[in-house]
Amino acid sequence: MSRVAKNPVVVPKNVEVSLSIGKIAVKGPLGSLSQDYPDYVSVESEGELLHCKAANDSAQSHAMSGTLRALVANMVKGVSSGFEKKLTLVGVGYRAQAAGDILNLTLGFSHPVAYKMPAGVKVETPTQTEILIKGADKQKVGQVAAEIRAYRSPEPYKGKGVRYADEVVILKETKKK
Repeated sequence: MSRVAKNPVVVPKNVEVSLSIGKIAVKGPLGSLSQDYPDYVSVESEGELLHCKAANDSAQSHAMSGTLRALVANMVKGVSSGFEKKLTLVGVGYRAQAAGDILNLTLGFSHPVAYKMPAGVKVETPTQTEILIKGADKQKVGQVAAEIRAYRSPEPYKGKGVRYADEVVILKETKKK
């Protein structure tokens, strides 16, 4: 059995979980999320605990039980407290401005970059060089952050670009004559 799947998922009071065959839906104050799962994994509700178990003895079902447990735990955390990623812009003239669900970026190109946020993801810009991405779905928040970072990832000589707030960029030494 997966070591991850041995730990149950604790469901807070303000979160509703509904189980059906092959699907789990989680609803909370920040929204609702659902996940399909294969028939070789089972999810059982026991009061305020959720247990993910392998339905048969195959290696795939043991592995998938741990994966499903992690996905369900992220869904429960997402609808109760949410996820956020923080990006910082490093470079002269690099700016970001949020206007509704569109993020306008000035990243040293000859044109401005306008990034439209997908449904369920919100963006804030506390300062011109900080971007806060928030949402209930961990995968969507991480994907949006990665796509924004990909417009101008940090370069290794000066460190200019879009980086995660906790990212450490190791700078290379320039060529000597």
